[in-house]
Amino acid sequence: MATQEPGPSSATQPDDAHLLQQALDAVRVGAWNWDIRTGDLTWDKEMPLVLGIGPDVFDGRIETWRSLIHPDDLPVVLAQAEQALREGAEYNTKHRVRRPDGTVGWVAVRGRIVLGEDGAPAHMVGRLWETTESLAALDSVGRALRHMSDGFLAVDADWRVLYVNGLAERLLGPSRELVGRTLWDIQQVSAPGLESGCRQAVADGRPAGLDLRLPADGRWYHLRLIPVPDGLTVYLTDVTERRQVEEERLAAEHAAAERAARIGELTAALAEALTAEDVVAAAAERVLPLFGATGLIVQAREGGRVQPVGSVGYPLAFLDQLARGGIPAGSLSELALKDGIPRFIASLEEMEADYPGMSGLPSMSGKQAWAFLPLMVSGRAVGGCVVSFDRPRRLTGEERTLLVALSGLVAQALERARQYDAEHGRAQALQRGLLPRALPSLPAVAAAARYLPASEGTLGGDWYDVIPLSADRVALVIGDVMGHGLPEAATMGRLRTAVHTLAGLELPPDELFSHLNDLVSELGDDFYATCLYALYDPASGLCTFAGAGHPPPAVVHPDGSVHFPDVAANPPLGAATPPFETTELRLPEGSLLVLYTDGFVESARRDIDSGIEQLAKALTVGLDGARDTGPPEVAEASPGPEWPAPHRHTEAGHLDRLCDSLVSALLPAQEETNDDAALLVARTHTLAAEDMATWPLPEDPLAAGLARDHVRHQLAAWQLDDLVMTTELIASELVGNVVRHAKGPVRLRLLRSRTLICEVSDGSLTTPRIRRALDTDEGGRGLQLVAALSHRWGTRYTSDGKCIWTEQPLPEPPR
Repeated sequence: MATQEPGPSSATQPDDAHLLQQALDAVRVGAWNWDIRTGDLTWDKEMPLVLGIGPDVFDGRIETWRSLIHPDDLPVVLAQAEQALREGAEYNTKHRVRRPDGTVGWVAVRGRIVLGEDGAPAHMVGRLWETTESLAALDSVGRALRHMSDGFLAVDADWRVLYVNGLAERLLGPSRELVGRTLWDIQQVSAPGLESGCRQAVADGRPAGLDLRLPADGRWYHLRLIPVPDGLTVYLTDVTERRQVEEERLAAEHAAAERAARIGELTAALAEALTAEDVVAAAAERVLPLFGATGLIVQAREGGRVQPVGSVGYPLAFLDQLARGGIPAGSLSELALKDGIPRFIASLEEMEADYPGMSGLPSMSGKQAWAFLPLMVSGRAVGGCVVSFDRPRRLTGEERTLLVALSGLVAQALERARQYDAEHGRAQALQRGLLPRALPSLPAVAAAARYLPASEGTLGGDWYDVIPLSADRVALVIGDVMGHGLPEAATMGRLRTAVHTLAGLELPPDELFSHLNDLVSELGDDFYATCLYALYDPASGLCTFAGAGHPPPAVVHPDGSVHFPDVAANPPLGAATPPFETTELRLPEGSLLVLYTDGFVESARRDIDSGIEQLAKALTVGLDGARDTGPPEVAEASPGPEWPAPHRHTEAGHLDRLCDSLVSALLPAQEETNDDAALLVARTHTLAAEDMATWPLPEDPLAAGLARDHVRHQLAAWQLDDLVMTTELIASELVGNVVRHAKGPVRLRLLRSRTLICEVSDGSLTTPRIRRALDTDEGGRGLQLVAALSHRWGTRYTSDGKCIWTEQPLPEPPR
C-alpha cells in the first residue's frame, strides 16, 4: 500500500486560518442586534473595540449608541434609520463617532430588517466596522464644505437631502429639519423651476444653473446644480446685489432704447402729420409716456395772439376758462414765447410762490408740475408747448435737455401743419367754388349729390352738374380729371364751364363730347378726363347717354330693380377720336338715375366690378329703407303743372338720405381713401299728356292763322287767358318766319310746366338771328318782337331740322 502524501489542503489550512485571523484583527467588525419593539440592543465583544469605548460604557440601550454619534451626523443617521424601518430597506450609512477621550473616528454601519411572526419589523441586525483612515479626507472636505462662503446641500438619488452646510442652515433652517426631506418640498427653498432644473441636470449629466428668489429671505441666489453618482450637489450663491446692478443696467438700456424708439416714432409721426391736430395727437402719444406726463397743450401764434390748437389730459372746465380768458399776461407760456427760454416748475407751491399772477389756473388744471417750452423755428417762436404732470415732478438735466430737443421737432411739424392748413383751406375753398353751390329744382328731375375728398385732403378732379335746358330737358353730367392737385382742379373747372357753355348751345351729346375732347387735348399729353353725359327729355322720357371712359350709370326702375345700361364705351377725353357713340334709353316715370365716379366704387381693397355690385346692393337696401318716405306719385301731387313745395321738400329729403346711405355703404368714415369721389342721384319725371299739345302746320301763309287758333283754344283749356295775346303774337311771328325763310314740315308745340313753352319746328338747318332793323325797313323786326315778349328764347337742332322755342312765366295763381 502506497503511502498517501498529504494534499495541498492539509498543508495550507493552518496558514489560511492564520491569515484570516490577521484580516479580522486588521479590520475589526462588530455585530449588533436591535430589538425594535423593546429598544434593547445587544452586540458582540468587537463592537466596543471598533467604537473605541470600554466594555463598561455600553448598557444595552439604543440611546447610548446614538449618544456616541457625532452631533453633525446624527440627523442623517436617524433619517436613514427611519427610512429603513418605514420601507423595510437595507440600512447603510457612514458617520463619525465621538469617543470619551475626545477623539473622533469614522465607522460604516450596515443592517437589515428581520420580520416577526406578525409580519411587522421586529429586529434590525447588522455589522459595524471602522473606516477612519479612508474617511479622514472626507471629514476634512466636510469641514471645508460646512464653513464655505456659499450654501451647500447634498441630495441623494431620491432627491432627499443628505447634508447641509452652515450657511445653508442659516438660510433654510437646522439640518435636523432638512436632512431626509425632498429638496423642493422644503418651503424655504421651494421656488418655481427648482424641481425641473434639478431633474434636467441629472438627466443631462451636466452641471446647470438657475437664478431663484428664495422665499426664505426674499433675496436672489444662483443655484449651481452638479450631478454626482447617486445624487446631486447644490451650491447657493447670493447674487442679489449683482442682479440689482444688472437690472439697473438693463433698465437704463431699456429706457434708452425705448426713448430712442419713441423719438424715432415721434419723428416719423410728425413727418406724416398734415394738420395741427395731427401734430398734437402725435406729440401726446409719443412724448408724454417718455416722462410719465399726463397733460399736453400746444399753442400757435396767430398774428399778435397765442391760441391753443390742441390739448390732451385737461378737464373741460379748465379749457373753457382758457378759451374765454386766453393766456394770462405774464404767464410762463407768454414769458417762454417772449425770450425763448424754457421754464420748469416742480410743484404747485413753487408755481404759486414764483408766479402769483396766474389767477388760479394751475390749480384748476389739476396738475402739479409743468414744463413750459417755446416752439422755435429759425430763431423765432411759432408757438408754445406745455407738458404737465399729475404729481410734483423735478425733471433731471437729461430730461430737460430731451424735452427741449423734442419741442424743436414739434415746432417744425407745427409750422408745416399750419402752412398745410392754410393751403388746404384755400384749396378747399377753390374746390367748393368749382362745384355747384346748390342743385337746381326742376320739374323733370329732383337731384342730390355728394362730393368726398381723398383722405389725404388733396385736391381732386371729380365734379358733377345739373344743367337745365329748353323744353324742360335736363343735362346730368359727371366727370373725373385724372390726377390730384391744383392743375387737375383747374382743369375740372374749365371742363365744367365748357360743358355749361356747350350744353347751353343745345348741342347734341356726341357733338358736345367732340368739343370737350378738343379742349382736353389742347391741355397737353398729361391731361385726361372721363365723363358721362345724360340728356333727359321729360316730354318723351328718352334719355341719351354719352360716355368717355367713365363707369356706367345705374338705373333703378320704379319696381326697385337695378340696371346698369350698356353705354357705348368711348376712350377718355384727351385720348379719344371722334365721333362719339351715344346710347338712348327710355326711362319710366319715377326712375332713379345714379351717376358716380370711379373713386366711389373702386379702392385699394376692391376692384371696380366688385364696387359696382356693392353699389347695386346698397341701392336696393337704401330704397327699401326709405320706401315709406318716398315721394308721392306725380299724378296725385296736384292738378297743375307745378308740384307743391311739401312734395319737393319730401323728395329732396328722400334723395339726400339715399345719398348718405350709399356713402356709408361704399365709403365708410373709418376707411381711408386715396381718391376723391362724386355721386349724383336724380329721380326723373315725365310731363303729363294733358300738359303737352302738338299740331302740324301747312307750308302756307295760312299757317300763322292756324297757329293763333291752336294757341287760343289750348290756353283757354289751360285757363291761361292772360297769355293768349302774347303767345299768339309769338307763334304767329315764328311760324311766319318758317314759312318765309325755311322749309317744312312745320310743327307747333305748347308745353305747360313751370313756364309756358312755345316751340315751332321745321326741317331747315338755318339759324335765325336778331338784326337791328332800320327805320325805313318794312321787315326784320319779328325776332325782336319775340325776344321782347318772351322771358327766354333760343334755337336747338333736332335730328330732322331745328326748333325755335320761347318761354313765358305763368301768371300767379289766384289766392
